[in-house]
Order: sequence, then C-alpha cells, then structure tokens
Amino acid sequence: MTKKAKVFIGVVAGIALLLITSWQTLPRWLPRAIAPWLPPGSQLILQGPVRWQQGVLHVVGVRFSAQGCVIADAGGLRVSQQRGRWLLNSEHLTVDTACLTRLSGNDANHSPLTLDWLQSQLPPFDLNINLFTLTPWQFYAGKLQLLSSAEGQRLHYQGKNITADAALDEHQQLTLNHLRIVPPNSAVPVQLSGKITVPLDLSSLPAQGAVRGEMQTAYLENPLLLDLRWQQRQGVLTLTEKGSDQPLATLPWAITPQQIRIEQGEWRWPYIDQPLSGGLSVALHDWSKGLDETQISARLNVITAGHNGKGNAVLTLGPGKVGLTNSDLNFQLTGQANLANFSFTASIPGVINGSILNPTWLLQPGALLRAWGKVTPEMQLEEARLPLAGVKVTTAGLSGRLQMIVNARDRYWGRFRLHLDGQAHAFWPDNGHWQWRYWGNGTLPPLQAAWDIAGNGSWQDSNITLSQLSTGFDQLKYGLATVVAPRLTLSQPLVWQRGADRPQFSGNLQLVAGRVNFRNGAYLPPTVLGLQLVGKEPNNFQWRGSLQAKPIGPITLRGRWDGERLRGEGWWPRQPLTAFQPLLPPGLKVKLRDGQFYAQSAFSAARKQGFEAGGHWAVRNGGLWLSDGEMSGVDFVLPYRLKNHLWQLGAKQPVILRIKLLSNLFEIQNITADLQGTYPYSEEQPLTLSNVGMDILDGHISLSALRLPQHDAAVLRLDKIDLSALFTALNPKQFAMSGRVSGELPLYLNHPKWLVRDGWVNNTGMLTLRLDKDMADAIASNNLATGLAIDWLRYMEINSSKARVELDNLGELTLKAHINGVNPQKNTRREIILNYSHQENVFMLWRSLRFGDNLQEWLEQALSTSGEEP
Repeated sequence: MTKKAKVFIGVVAGIALLLITSWQTLPRWLPRAIAPWLPPGSQLILQGPVRWQQGVLHVVGVRFSAQGCVIADAGGLRVSQQRGRWLLNSEHLTVDTACLTRLSGNDANHSPLTLDWLQSQLPPFDLNINLFTLTPWQFYAGKLQLLSSAEGQRLHYQGKNITADAALDEHQQLTLNHLRIVPPNSAVPVQLSGKITVPLDLSSLPAQGAVRGEMQTAYLENPLLLDLRWQQRQGVLTLTEKGSDQPLATLPWAITPQQIRIEQGEWRWPYIDQPLSGGLSVALHDWSKGLDETQISARLNVITAGHNGKGNAVLTLGPGKVGLTNSDLNFQLTGQANLANFSFTASIPGVINGSILNPTWLLQPGALLRAWGKVTPEMQLEEARLPLAGVKVTTAGLSGRLQMIVNARDRYWGRFRLHLDGQAHAFWPDNGHWQWRYWGNGTLPPLQAAWDIAGNGSWQDSNITLSQLSTGFDQLKYGLATVVAPRLTLSQPLVWQRGADRPQFSGNLQLVAGRVNFRNGAYLPPTVLGLQLVGKEPNNFQWRGSLQAKPIGPITLRGRWDGERLRGEGWWPRQPLTAFQPLLPPGLKVKLRDGQFYAQSAFSAARKQGFEAGGHWAVRNGGLWLSDGEMSGVDFVLPYRLKNHLWQLGAKQPVILRIKLLSNLFEIQNITADLQGTYPYSEEQPLTLSNVGMDILDGHISLSALRLPQHDAAVLRLDKIDLSALFTALNPKQFAMSGRVSGELPLYLNHPKWLVRDGWVNNTGMLTLRLDKDMADAIASNNLATGLAIDWLRYMEINSSKARVELDNLGELTLKAHINGVNPQKNTRREIILNYSHQENVFMLWRSLRFGDNLQEWLEQALSTSGEEP
C-alpha cells in the first residue's frame, strides 16, 4: 500500500470516528450549539440517547428551562423534515406556567421577548402532542395540534373538558373560532368565540378584543350569553339571557399595571318571587405584584322591594388583602332587605383572616341581625334578634356564643317569646359541638292557656340531646273540660341520633296535672301521664304510656306522631264503678254503689282538624243511690265519636240504657231507652230517642220515636196505669181513686205554643172515687145545694170517663172531662154525669205534689157556682 493510500484511509477513519463521537455526545453539545437561538437565560436539555431511524430523529426526552425553572418537559419526541416543514411529534408535553415569566431573563442588556420576534424565529412546522398538560390546570389536559407557517399559527385542541380551534396571523390577530370548556365541579360547558389583538410584548395585556360566549346554567331556562369587549385597557362585560333584551349584568372595567377596576356595575336577578337588583364596584390595587400584595376594595349593594317598601343592603370590603397564607380584609354588611312578606336588617362588621383557601370570618362587637314579617300566612314574626359579636366562622364551622331572641304571634297558636343562648365550637349541622339553654313563655288561645318553658341541651355531631325540659300551663280548656296547671317534664333525656343510615329518636316524658274539671261540676282527680317515645325523628315516632288518676286507672295508652297528626288509643281496664264518683256532677245528687265500668277510645289531634275521638263506654249491673231513691241493675253502653265539637252518639249501634229497677215515689221497672244521632243536633244531623218504655204503677208507659229537631209529635202512651197504686204512692188525704186508665199524649218540644196537644185519657174498666169525709163535710157546710151535690160524690163508681188534655209551654194544663158514673150508696139507678174543665200550672203542681188540695179547691169553686144536683 502506498503512502498516499494510507493517509487517505487515516483521514476517512478520523472523520468517521469524529462523526460517531459527535453523534454519541449530541445530548451534551447540541444544547450549547443552539443556545444563541434561544431566549436569554433559557436552555434546552436532552434526556437519554438520540436515535436516527428512517429519516426520523428519536429523542427520549427534552426539557426546556429558564432561570433554572423547567418550563416544558416532553417525552417520546420524534423530529423529521418533509417538503421544507418540520414535523414534531411527542407522546406527552407538560408546561409549567409559573416559569413563563422567566423567559425574558433579568439581564438588562437583552431586549424583552416579543411576539413578532418569536414568530420570525419559528420555522414552518407541524406539532402534534398526544397528551398536553398545562399546570396548574391539569383538569384540561388533552391532545394538541399546532401548525406554524409564514402566515401565522393554527391551534387545534381536543380534551375531555376542553376543545379549541384558534388561529394567530402575522399581524398578531388571534381569532378564536371555537372554545368549549367545562368549569371545574360543573357538568355544564361554556362556549366562547371572538377576536383578540395580541400585544407584541408578551408581558403586556391585549390592546383590544371582542369575545362572545354561551353557557347553560341550572338557574336559567335559556343559555346565558357573555359579551366581553375592550379597547385600550378598558371595556365592558355583559351577561344576558338568550332571547332577552335586558342584560343580567353590565360591568364596565378598566385595567392598568397598578389597578383593576369595575366601576358603577349594574346587575339584576328577576327569576325569583322577590326580584333583586343592585350595583357593584371593585378595585384591585397593585395586582401585578401578585395575590399576596394586592389590595382589595369592593362595594356590593342589593335593592329589594316588599311589604315594607324598598330596602337597600350594602356589603363593603377592605381596603385589605387576601393571600394564600395570610389575609387581612375588613368587611361590613349594613342595611335592610325587604322581601314580599319578610324583612331583614343587619349591622355586621368583621374581618377576614387566614388563608383565602380556608378563611376565618371574625364578627366584631356590634354585629346584629334582625328579622320580622310573615313567616307563614298564619304566623307573624314580630322580631327575631341574633347578636353575633365574637362569632368566628371557618370551613370547620361556627365558634363562639350563639344567641337568639324571638317574638312571634300565630293566628292559631297565639303569641310567644323564646330565648336561646349557647356556646358553639367548630359547629355545623351534624358536625362539631353546640350546647345551649332556652326559656320562654306565651299564650295558647285554642286552649285558653298561658305557658312557660325552660331547659337545656346539646348538639354533638349528628346527636341532638334535650337534657332538661320543663313546660307548663296555667290551665287547658277545651270544650267542657278544664285541666288545672298541667306540667310536662323529662323523666329521661330526649335523644335524636340523626343520619340517613340508622336514625333514632327516644325519650321519656311525664305530664302532671292538678285536676281536670268539667263544666257540670264533675272532675277527674290529679292526674299523672307517663309516656315513652321511640322512633326515627321528632316528626316520626311511636309513643306508649299510662294515665293514672287515682282511684281511676291506670289507663293504657299508645299511639304515634307523624309531624302533623297525633294519633292514639286508650284502654280503660274493668274496675268498680265507684271509682268514677268524681266524674258525676254534684247537682245530680247521685252516689255510685256498685257495678263495673270499662272503656276503649281512639283519638286524633291536628292543627286543622282539631281534636277527634271515638270509642265506647260501658257500665254493667250498676247500682246507685239517688237523693230520694235508688237505682239498680243499670246496663249502659255508649258508643261515640267526637269531631268538630259534635258528639255522634251511637255511630253503628245506638246508645243503650237498661235499668231493672228505679225506686223513687214509686217503683219503676224494666226501663229501656236507645239514643242515636248527633249532639248538638241539627236538621242535617238529627238526634233520635227511641225504644223508650217502663213498667210503672202496674201498667206500662212508652214513648214513640222522638226525633230532634222535631217534625212530628212523639206520642207518650199510658197503658193500664193503676190509679190505686198512684194514689198510694202520692198518699193524698182529701180523696182516693182506684181502677186503671190508658191514654195518649202527643208531645211537642219545639212547638211555639204547645207541649201536649189533643191528648186524651180514658178509663180501662171501672174507676172509683172516694172523697175524704172531713173534706166533703167542709164543702157541704157552705150551703145546702153544695151539700146535696157533694153527697152524691162521696163515693162514685165511674163507668166511663173521657178527658181531653192540652199543655202549653208555660206549664198551663187544660183538662176537659166528661164522666159518667153512679153512687151505689145513694141509688144505683141514678146516673151521675159530670162535665168540667180544669186549668192548672203543672210546673207548680209537680213541685208541690199536693194534688188533693188543688182538687178540693177546684171542687169547691165548681160546685159553689153550679148550685144544682147532677
């Protein structure tokens, strides 16, 4: 081999070795080689080996940093060139926006980075990134495609929560063809489009632009339209419902390097029963220095109109600042808000401290919230006062002293005043701790009562405990009953374990009352009612207990409460009838002697329906002493229903009364009576007394069905009444009668004049009349004619007697009688015919029961005027 050949081979080998060495060391020298074309202070770092395959450069990873901060981190990078365009593909690229501000560097000798310089430095390329992530907005990661040419750049972006199509031309005009973005914690996307003039200096704001948007909200039926326009650092943001001519918000704004302002902004919200409107002003001072250095001043007012006219509430903020680590921002809410039926006034000063991500709201002295108005159509809130001084509010809950004073008046339940005072520690409903005490008083017009209440309790996480309760009434009056000084207390704390999984509610109550007095003078002895409550919540529980009013009871009770209606049942055990002596009015002058009583009842109480009850009472083989007699063998069954103060007696079966014996002036046996209907009665709901009958004076008296209100007469029938038994019981001294009579007396209870009309009484068989000798002699001694007449009447056998009877509602009895008879002691063939009419006030007659004296007086008057022998 010649010397020239050896030199040539050596040069080729050296070049090959140089190329191989350069390729292997490419990650080390390439970043330095391209450094002059990169922004000052930035550098490019290749990670891993570089590989060339079929005209494509494969790079494991590339990092681009500025001032030591990694701006971009790409992986799986492939670079090639085709027809003068660079093709760049990457599996992933992450860009940290916090490092972008360092691109310009801190070297004063270098000019700032400009958009036109960047565009001039970019060669034509197609960039495709399968997963592009921009921190700290990883929520919007997606696939990016960026096309660059001499005419500008074109962007296509496709992600789960964002899609975009935009173009930037060589004149720095950015056209946003389409942008669809889903805000965090929302499923409703926002769609934007428009044009923006991008400034050459990337650190400056766009000089002008117009952006339009559309989004669907849960608050509006139609989409919300956004219109943002600006020129030379000031513009207007307008929000309008699609299809409406009036905007919901108009916010004029201006921005400078030192300040961002919204001045004389206007807003309205007409979509609720109480339309709202107002103004907004905001100023952010030194915003370019970062959030921690930004000073905030703001004013928001709300204008309302309601039952008290127009109201204006103002919220002022600052001046102060908020930060990620520390905040110091004063605020104050003052003014009045008038709703349709409700009003609020507030004077609440305070300060915001701590991190803006978890701020602390501390309410300062003088913080007070007041409210009044109609809570419901029936309830008028006269005033509710909430002193809030010293209360601390954080995301963990409320801490401090919580107070409330309420004065209210309900159309049905009456007026009341309540106080609540307690201490809270990091409390939200079902989280944290709150202990409290309460007291108050009020009136209860439906029951003509005044009441008071006091107690204490606590709320620990989801557990609410009412430890003490004492509430009482001076009285409770309903219908015919008055409960004296009832008081309700806790014999075991009320505990409510809230929660959707296994809610529980339990506790024991005791109600003690002095007496239950009835309007007729009867009473129920001092009463003790014990109840056990078990259920899921205060609006859904069952109760059971017993009622004891010695010697009555105990009465077993059970029922339930569903939040609107109280239902219950009670069982009166079988016990001696004498235990119920206090329940009988003293005016009856009745003393219970023997017998058994038992009962069962069901009841329901609700605000609209009032009190309803139904059941039955039963007396078996009762016996009692009367003021002038006795009664035995009493069987009484009373099925009833009570609703709207109406008693429905005998709903399915009538009220039944059976008495074996009533001994008074004379004995009455086998008394029967049935009662069915409504009391108080009416034309639509009558009351009917039927099956009335009794065996009396060796005969029988019965009464046909009596309907109230009465349309037809009820006929009182006398069947073979023994006059001898009657006169024996009455024992008149002046005269005596024997024999039997029958008759019918039509009774009227609501006739304008008559109680008995067209009644009659006839004899059944022979009647006898005997005058007392002394009375007859006294009458005969007056004159001769009277003496002759009275001799014929000293003893008289009556063959036929017909009497017509009428009685008016003043008690005047009119008796017109025709009597045929003989005096066998004088002449059996001489017929005596007696016609007379008699008037007597039977009310006075029955009070005196002096029939003989009245008859004597009548005979004297009648015979003295006739002067003739019959």
